[in-house]
Amino acid sequence: MKFSYNWIREMVDGLAVEARDLERLITIRTAESEGVEEYGAKGACRARVLAVEPIPESHNVKAIVETEQYGTKTVVCGAPNCRAGIETIYVPLGKKKIAGVESDGMLASAEEAGINRDHSAIVEMAVEQVFTPTDSIIEIDNKSLTHRPDLWGHYGMAREVAAITGGTLTDPVDVSLLPAGDAVIRVASDDPELCPRFSALVFENITVAPSPLWLQFRLSAIGLNPINNIVDMTNYIMSELAQPMHAYDRALLNGDTLTARPARDGERVTALNHEEYALTPANLVIADARGPVGIAGVIGGLDSAISERTTSIVLEAANFNAASVRKTSSALKIRTDASMRFEKAQDPENTTRALARAIALMREVCPGARLAGGVADWKREMPAPPKVRLKLDWLARKLGRPVPAEEVRAILVRLGFGVSDDFEVTVPSWRATKDVSVADDLVEEVGRMIGYDSIEPKPPAVLSTVPPDFPERTYYRRARGMLASQGFTEVHNYSFLSEEQAAQMGFDPAALVHVLNPIAANQSVMRPSLIPGIYANLVENRKHLDSFRLFEIGREIHRRDQGLPEEVPHLAAALYGEESGLLELKRVAEALAAEVRVRPAEARGFEHPRRTAEVLAGGAVVGRLFELHPSFIEGRAAILDLDLRLLQPHERRASKYVPLRRYPSSGFDLTVLAPTRELVGELQDKMAALAGPLLERIEYVGQYQKSDSKSVTFRFTVGAADRTLSSDEVGAVRLGIIEGMRRLGYELTV
Repeated sequence: MKFSYNWIREMVDGLAVEARDLERLITIRTAESEGVEEYGAKGACRARVLAVEPIPESHNVKAIVETEQYGTKTVVCGAPNCRAGIETIYVPLGKKKIAGVESDGMLASAEEAGINRDHSAIVEMAVEQVFTPTDSIIEIDNKSLTHRPDLWGHYGMAREVAAITGGTLTDPVDVSLLPAGDAVIRVASDDPELCPRFSALVFENITVAPSPLWLQFRLSAIGLNPINNIVDMTNYIMSELAQPMHAYDRALLNGDTLTARPARDGERVTALNHEEYALTPANLVIADARGPVGIAGVIGGLDSAISERTTSIVLEAANFNAASVRKTSSALKIRTDASMRFEKAQDPENTTRALARAIALMREVCPGARLAGGVADWKREMPAPPKVRLKLDWLARKLGRPVPAEEVRAILVRLGFGVSDDFEVTVPSWRATKDVSVADDLVEEVGRMIGYDSIEPKPPAVLSTVPPDFPERTYYRRARGMLASQGFTEVHNYSFLSEEQAAQMGFDPAALVHVLNPIAANQSVMRPSLIPGIYANLVENRKHLDSFRLFEIGREIHRRDQGLPEEVPHLAAALYGEESGLLELKRVAEALAAEVRVRPAEARGFEHPRRTAEVLAGGAVVGRLFELHPSFIEGRAAILDLDLRLLQPHERRASKYVPLRRYPSSGFDLTVLAPTRELVGELQDKMAALAGPLLERIEYVGQYQKSDSKSVTFRFTVGAADRTLSSDEVGAVRLGIIEGMRRLGYELTV
């Protein structure tokens, strides 16, 4: 949103703060500013051409000009309208030789002066025309004005500036100009909730022509294109009072009544942007007896637009429901300066003020125009906003510092609030739409005006309490830290999937939790697993990396027969590269929990049929370890999927100190013959159970594959805490293992 410094200064008497200092004050006290831009030709001033001489063999002329600021100058000019007596704009660009003549500066075209886009000739000004051809434009971040509909106009910002600087606010509106008597046109609203106020005036003897230069310059400076005197006047009022207006060619309207009503099924309208729009009852329109002549609060219709043939206009100023305008604007994909203001909930009292301002401006932009009849004004009776009681001791506690009562009163009055002796505050209409309604809002008004930098920062004087223990969060944090320390990168995926993604991983979309209003077409169901998201990460990252490792901690969402869905915390870690990462991920699981084992499992559709296992902790299944099926991804991608709810009870605890053994241990190897598909882990468990209490450690050494069997070698370490084992004791342990395994049907190489 752009604000003209000159425009604000016209409405704040005694404003002595320069534009760049004012921009900083506005940021501190009101809304975030994004900077100040100098607009117009630098150093430009008014000038009068005294004499013109042709330059031989050149289309240029030598002009002698009298400037307001720089005295008499000689300027070379090529404009076709450069002649003696013309009032124009001079720009001091320095001296330069053109066609053999030294030219000191230039005479500016309207485009060069920032007035409009015409560059065919130099500016021609009437003798009585006065305007400053330079300005400073303060740009305010739109997001910081969302809750302040009054600040979408210069008058609202001028009120803030007056309150900040102590200047006197001058109201540009003279409501006494509104004519009395019956209106020659009728206005109505079929839905008071969608259009609580609808006002209009009729002007006759209209001549459509270019606007005065000062008006064109002012609109161009804030980013609006000058069009003609009537349209420019409505845009000027919108930019000044934050009240959008629209002018209709009265001769092109059907009947003498304008009605704000919901559109009917099948109605269409061609807008000023020459686009045709199909309307629904969700769209509010302005209609005459024939049909829609505009989309309410958004854009006018082309069929009743102002043109060079217009001689009589209906000038409309209305108030519309903010949500309705926003929905229509979004549905029809039209974003206009008017819709942006109406979406913020404008002041219903502003419609007739805008018409009064139009009467004053019409005398300048179209001197021959005259009013026809009085004001047509339809409005819903609106109760006054409730008063807000402000307690000064409570205000001091909220702000963190006392503020004298008279200072509080002065601040609120300067901002337009009414304040009684006992500080019962009346909220003005322009702040009562969706802005100020409770005492806390008034605290903010006082706080920002005294300056938050005047409040000494102190910690809150309240006792701090230790928050309740949350073991799950602590466990997740430790898991994240462990994985990150081992080179894994954490990812965060959406909790939503498309039905296609779910079906790809073997989930029935009909059994999943569906989102009623998905944020995107490919996020229509809640994820029943972290695997689809991890798979998408693998596919995307393998385009750029030959190997990588990543993980995610999140929740699976499972449908329940009744009540809310069940959310199950899971950890999914993935390792991609040229070689298998199954053993590395098994080691990760062992680092996360004690007594972790894996055993082969039947593969699901996306898992490798020979490289899939269940993960067990304490004998219970807590997850899966697998490689992705080769048809799903090129390369080798191993994935560890753990249910943290089941895994957490088996978390590895800190190791306790165990003294070094005072007595040496003894060791021996045994090789057992087993079937090819016999699990090494099961063999190890059986042999460990047979070794008895003297067994310190059993380690897998290796295996040798035969045609129909395999030889698996283990190394046993035995010992006692209170003595050195004799050879007979070691032999007894060894013999017990051998005989026990033979009883179980195994052959051993001894």
